[in-house]
Amino acid sequence: MKNIYRKLSLILALVLIISSFVGCSKKSEDISADPKTKIKIGSKDFTENLILAEIYTLALEEQGYEVERVFNLASAVVHTTIVSGDIDLYPEYTGTGLLSVLKLPLETDPQKVYDIVKEEYEKQFNLVWLDYAQANDGQGLVITTKASEEYGIKTISDLQKNADKLKFASQGEFDVREDGIPALVAKYGDFNWASSKVYDNGLKYEVLKNGEADVAVAYTTEGQLVDETYTLLEDDKYVWPPYNIAPIVRKDVLDANPDIAEILNFINANLDTKTITALNAKVDVDKLEFEEVAKEYYDSIK
Repeated sequence: MKNIYRKLSLILALVLIISSFVGCSKKSEDISADPKTKIKIGSKDFTENLILAEIYTLALEEQGYEVERVFNLASAVVHTTIVSGDIDLYPEYTGTGLLSVLKLPLETDPQKVYDIVKEEYEKQFNLVWLDYAQANDGQGLVITTKASEEYGIKTISDLQKNADKLKFASQGEFDVREDGIPALVAKYGDFNWASSKVYDNGLKYEVLKNGEADVAVAYTTEGQLVDETYTLLEDDKYVWPPYNIAPIVRKDVLDANPDIAEILNFINANLDTKTITALNAKVDVDKLEFEEVAKEYYDSIK
């Protein structure tokens, strides 16, 4: 009888051991049944791209993704960084993709530029462009609002007709660069400035504010443009290509995590030029941290 009890005890112990292994195994399977991939988000090394990358990060973290921030990459290396797999996605600009990466001819229609880069990036690099935002960080010209109102200047055509009354703050290379003054002259005609002097880019808004110049070269989402002292001119003859913002994602990562598209497309649907300019201003003018600005904005739209 003792032997029977001993055998029964051994059998019961074995059953318990096997059950515990099965339970552990099932528990492990349950934990990893629906894992969220770790996503490496990159950014370029300037205010706007840092803000955008942080907003994308917050949106993905909200949906349960673990995110590794790989920020402050030089613009010259960010493309090779995503192609090599060191990052999985980052905010890019359609015009940059067209001209700087693909080296294709200039196009000025936003949808056409987007369609070209979307097709070529997937074909050549296995990268996917998600929806582009209305926000356009392109080349532009800024005039003091005082001069704009005095001479009725709202467009670059208006500017060309009144150039002989205005002082131009050049950045030197812009006068000779193919997409600078030569491109403007080809479309609008000669700009016979009252005077033209070269200034450091970082000083241009100070130069405009103190009256040393009336017109300067700018990018269309610079934070200082929230100041009503300045007016951004309309490129009414479309000299410059669009630089609409869009996330680009490694195709293998997107295939494995298709909801990334919906999450980030929601962000981009809310971004226009006025919004991103205001976000840039909070960092570059008000001196807030980009993380703080990104969080405040994301909390306002989620």
